[in-house]
Amino acid sequence: MKEARILLRREGAVAVMTINRPGAGNTIDRPLTAELEVIASAIAQDSAVRCVVLTGAGKLFCGGGDIAAMAAAADCSAYLQGLADALHRSVEVLSSMSKPLLVLVNGPAAGAGLSLAILGDLVLASRSAHFTAAYGSVGLTPDGGMSWLLPRLVGLRRAQEMILGNRRVSAEEGAAIGLVTRVVDDHDLLAEGMALARQLAEGPTLALGMARSLLREGQGVSLNHQLAREARTIASAAALPDAREGVAAFLDRRPAQFSGETR
Repeated sequence: MKEARILLRREGAVAVMTINRPGAGNTIDRPLTAELEVIASAIAQDSAVRCVVLTGAGKLFCGGGDIAAMAAAADCSAYLQGLADALHRSVEVLSSMSKPLLVLVNGPAAGAGLSLAILGDLVLASRSAHFTAAYGSVGLTPDGGMSWLLPRLVGLRRAQEMILGNRRVSAEEGAAIGLVTRVVDDHDLLAEGMALARQLAEGPTLALGMARSLLREGQGVSLNHQLAREARTIASAAALPDAREGVAAFLDRRPAQFSGETR
């Protein structure tokens, strides 16, 4: 029986997905994308899950696409089309779900692994982590949303240098340029990450989901359009139980007890 390529465990309202091919650098192949798609869709739809964590097993976060699997394919072009399409379905689910995504980058991230690393709303990187686009070294182009997300995080010039120049970025530099949220000592990454995940899970999940949608979609629209959308969104959030609880807790000078319920 083959070992799962994506491990899933639950800690209360937190779902932790672990890329589990440490012997192959946690590289991405078709079975991995198939497992990721099923698991990502399930936890996105599970109202009991209020925060999702993505990390890697072993010393690497994710080395990108499995080059050996590409080379073994009868038609590499068709193989990569299918691989990218499958990966992108999971990227779309994880980026649009109504709950926060926290990524714990436990080691080097390259290629599509870099795309997955920067997908999180919050990204903690171990000091041993580093980031490389890597596509140019094998004559390929970005996937996993890198060409859309990377320039929005670090600016076009840095994105060009990373993708076209294939320059490696350390964890410390990544934090300085906005690629990751912050750097954590390797041995503290999981503990700090799970503490942050629990904090997010205890928050007003639906409002956080609305906020992540505003942030994601606000980069490509006019200010007037975004102002109107913000007004509609804050009104929608105000109708939820978490907003009523938040206001009551503020007035009572007590910690809020958010439920994430829709009514």
